[in-house]
Formats: sequence, C-alpha cells, structure tokens
Amino acid sequence: DVFFPSPAPTAGEQLAAVPGARLAAIAPSDIVPNPQQPRTVFPEEELAELVHSVREFGVLQPIVVRERAGALPGEPAYELIMGERRLRASTIAGLDAIPAIVRNTSDDNMLRDALLENLHRAQLNALEEASAYQQLLEDFGITQEQLAERLGRSRPQITNTLRLLKLPEPVQARVAAGLLTPGHARAILAAGAPAAMLKLSDKIVNEELSVRQAEAAAALMSGATGSKAVKKPAAGSKQGQLNEIAERLGDRLNTRVT
Repeated sequence: DVFFPSPAPTAGEQLAAVPGARLAAIAPSDIVPNPQQPRTVFPEEELAELVHSVREFGVLQPIVVRERAGALPGEPAYELIMGERRLRASTIAGLDAIPAIVRNTSDDNMLRDALLENLHRAQLNALEEASAYQQLLEDFGITQEQLAERLGRSRPQITNTLRLLKLPEPVQARVAAGLLTPGHARAILAAGAPAAMLKLSDKIVNEELSVRQAEAAAALMSGATGSKAVKKPAAGSKQGQLNEIAERLGDRLNTRVT
C-alpha cells in the first residue's frame, strides 16, 4: 500500500501493493537525509508554501526510505531516498509522523507505477491532485505527457491542474474548500498579478459569479482588449440552463464547453 490522500485511508479502501515495499508512519527525526541528494538549495519561499500545505492538507504522497544497515539503538533507523522537501516541511510543521514507503527493492519503475495507480484511484480535490502530480514529476523525472498517458488523461488536463499551484495561498484554500471550482481557479489565473487574483477571488465569492462571468472579469483586470462582458441570462431561461450545464461540463473535463 503506497499512496493515500490526507487523512489516511480506512480499512476498506483498496490500494495497490508494491512487492518489496511496505507503508509505515515514521517520525521525521528517525530519518536521515540522502547524502547523494543532488538538490542542495531549497528556496525558503517555496519551502514555506509546502509547510503551509502540509499543515493544511497533510502529506499527500509518502516519502520513500530504506532501513539503515548497522544503525545503533537511538540512531535514526531510516535513510531518505525520495521526498526531501516533504521531509523538511514536515519537520518544520512539527508533524509527529509522516507516511513513508520502506523500500526493499531497487525497481523504480515498479514503485512509480504503483504510485500512479493509487493516484488514479484516490478521490482528491483539485489542489491535492495538483500537489500529487508535482511530487510524482519531481520524484521520478517523468514528463507531463507520460503522466497523462499513465492516468488516462490529456496533457492539457495535467498542465491546467498543475497551474493551480501558482494561485496565491488564500485562493488555493478557497479551491480546496470548494468555494471556488477549478473553472473559477483557471479564470483567476488569467488575472495576472497575485493582488489581482485575490481581488477577483473575493469578487467571485461575494457576487457568486459564474465561470464565464469570472473569465470576463479576469479579461478586464488583465487589460485584455476585445473582450465582451458576459451577460447573465435571465433566471429560468433555456440559455441559462445550457450555460450552467456547460460550466459544469467544463469543470469536469478541464476545458471550455459551449
């Protein structure tokens, strides 16, 4: 069992197993960094964002460790293989334990495929999904095209989902809470500057704007020319019903629907 969203799965959930690996909850203090970690610079701002995510949602994808041969009593029992940013963020966030795959096999392809299979099964919100995608891309060095093919999704869907990580944290929180749909989030991204994104987010929530109205507002904020404001259809009209269906389909399919 190798992948679960936060919180941990119930006993009835079926997750893909990986031969030669087991899932465990391990204290961050019981793990030493990988001395061969190629990445030595961890920007403070990026790490702060991950710390916030860990506190808000937990660790969405387990780190990967192996047991330390010859570790003495009282010494850390595990060595990190993948996930140093998650380990650092969990330590800063003060987590007592972090989900980890204790690996006894060197088969990276087997481990990657099991993680992808579990991601495909997991019921994640848009932000959790984007975070899991990003972690898989970083851990295994695969392309968005390969990720899309393995999950049975289009590459633009993967790209659009990953773009949600560029939203300011307050806007991400609203998406995660369901106050904003992924369609709204994509419209907000078009507003440009973080301050404009926050302003548009407030406007959408306060005025209950549809996705199309949010897109029109974003175009005005970003200074786009030739944009036409979307007129809100009269309540109960056929066009209003069709627009509502189009918006729901657009959110579900991660594309524009007319």
